[in-house]
Amino acid sequence: MTRIDPAVLTLPFRGTWRAEMSPARRVPSHGTHQFAATYAIDFLAVEGGRSAATRDWRTLLSTEPPERFYAFGRPILAPSTGRVVEVHDGEPDHEARRSQLALASYALTQAQRARGGAGVLAGNHVILERDDGGYVALAHLRAGSIRVAVGERLAVGQEVGRCGNSGNSSQPHVHVQVMDSPDPVTARGLPLVFRDYRVRPRAGGEAIVVARGIPGEKQVVEPL
Repeated sequence: MTRIDPAVLTLPFRGTWRAEMSPARRVPSHGTHQFAATYAIDFLAVEGGRSAATRDWRTLLSTEPPERFYAFGRPILAPSTGRVVEVHDGEPDHEARRSQLALASYALTQAQRARGGAGVLAGNHVILERDDGGYVALAHLRAGSIRVAVGERLAVGQEVGRCGNSGNSSQPHVHVQVMDSPDPVTARGLPLVFRDYRVRPRAGGEAIVVARGIPGEKQVVEPL
């Protein structure tokens, strides 16, 4: 089998975020090869180890407004130089779910969302054709926040939009994946790594600098 070198990206945000559904844990990372999600990774903004400042009865029993979460509205940045080839906006930011009860009911509608295709699952999103090859998708952006247009060239770190809770998302986060074509329905997912970031140890202490790697499951990371 031909070895595929991973796409090297920069983290698409500022501040501290926690990795979820990491390909460092398993492949396919999200439990499926569909929609080119084989090596996808999610990031949730955190402060003090938590993704939201508020925790109350709604956290345990119901849904919550996405504005509660640190990630919601934070800038999402281009992880690579390249050209925008797809922009999808207009999907609503729905209520967030941390409650096991709310998550269970949400899971029952997963198949219905999958039948809606990649656009419904990804919510508001941008796809960038990388100068170094392949395509990178940034998904679950906030409705109305996308600041780039198809055909526009982007520099690393340029703001693409804001983090939201659109599409198939239980709480505000950014989903990153690399593909071999711009159509997630027919594309193959490609491996990815990130350059120049710190890992914040769970037990405290000095952060670990990583020159190139893939954040492990639940690791809290920040760009240098």
